[in-house]
Amino acid sequence: MQYDNSQEGYGVSVATDNRQSVNREIRIALCMLRILFHRLPSKIAIRLWEGTEMCSDADVPETILSFNCPQAFGWSMLSRNPLVFAESYFRGALDIDGNIYLALQIRNYLTGLKLSLMEKAVLAAGAVYFLLRRSRSGQSPVNGWPGIPRQLLAFRSSREFNSNAVAFHYDVSNDFYRLWLGWQMVYSCAYFTSREQTLEQAQANKLDLICRKLRLGDGETLLDIGCGWGTLICWAAEKYGVRAHGITLSSQQLNYAQEQIRRRGLEDRVTVELRDYRDLPGENCYNKIVSVGMIEHVGLGNLPTYFAIAGRQLRAGGLFLNHGITMRKGGWRKSLGTMFINKYVFPDGQLETVSTIEGVMEGSGFEIHDVEGLRWHYAMTLREWVKRLEANHDSAIDCVDEATYRTWRLYMAGCAEQFEAGGIGIYQVLVSKQEQGLYPVPLTREDIYLPLQ
Repeated sequence: MQYDNSQEGYGVSVATDNRQSVNREIRIALCMLRILFHRLPSKIAIRLWEGTEMCSDADVPETILSFNCPQAFGWSMLSRNPLVFAESYFRGALDIDGNIYLALQIRNYLTGLKLSLMEKAVLAAGAVYFLLRRSRSGQSPVNGWPGIPRQLLAFRSSREFNSNAVAFHYDVSNDFYRLWLGWQMVYSCAYFTSREQTLEQAQANKLDLICRKLRLGDGETLLDIGCGWGTLICWAAEKYGVRAHGITLSSQQLNYAQEQIRRRGLEDRVTVELRDYRDLPGENCYNKIVSVGMIEHVGLGNLPTYFAIAGRQLRAGGLFLNHGITMRKGGWRKSLGTMFINKYVFPDGQLETVSTIEGVMEGSGFEIHDVEGLRWHYAMTLREWVKRLEANHDSAIDCVDEATYRTWRLYMAGCAEQFEAGGIGIYQVLVSKQEQGLYPVPLTREDIYLPLQ
């Protein structure tokens, strides 16, 4: 399409040969778009339901946002809330074609936008006009989102809430996750030793890095709290000779892990069960403990309990490695990001600063030996996951519905940008039970960073 740049800052292309035939509905919509997106981020086009497009420049856009019905358009213009745009995308009332990272620029654009009272009044009047019109596609801008069930949100502090929250996210479909995680089924930050490495090699690096930091040895016992699909416990048993036990709250992860253990002939060395960490029996049971991507689900108020239980399970001289996402600002305050996570992705998700987490660990009797930030590694991991998910769109919607595919696409792309910007981070913290006269790690880190295979 060719864009008419007679108005500074944008161009318009209409779907008909005669611009005079643009009807009243489209003229109103274009007027609203010029108010809201008068500084539309470069290379982004907005397409209306009958084909008219508005673009910030005359170049071919890299991203097109297509409103598929008048009502969704009206609701988005009225609220100007990025979460409303996201929900319209999840339901199919809005499409995002092309570079999704460019589309995410609109989030910051909208949150920083300042409008006059007159501009707000024009947008409100135009939005009401569209909201009163029947959607040609039959979609409603406010109903039909198959997201987190209301009943799930009622169990805010119970084991039942945690179990249901984990099931909501992880029991989607093992086949769906495999499409973009790859055969290793590792749903956590990889460790790249170069930008050219494949995701598979980087995930293998990460598994080895964790095992090395824990100084795993033949015959030792390892507990994995939140073991996912069982890849780490199998890796540790095969390559480091440990006897490993994993716990998870996801029935689909449990089934996959048990099958993986049988397939690799590890039944005598690796076990896994469906169990809440708060129900772990016994004391001084394990030489080493690891938790990867679990602390995000614990809840800020439960951190002391979480670390106390880990300390109770760990033997004297043992090591515990906690690998988890953190925030630059603590307290999990209400924001656009936290609302998005809890409403659409992780019902029980809460993040804290690494300094607060370290303080709770020390208060629980742990001595900190090593802290490593992997923020940029996770950004690279997420971009690779998004690329693989997009490349497998058709196969993905054979496993899940379109709304689920879109949720994961937007969520992971947004997280990649947040890691790159520094709003969120990820740290591996290695600690031991503080015991008089014991220092369970070498004097240097040299053994950790021997060349990775």
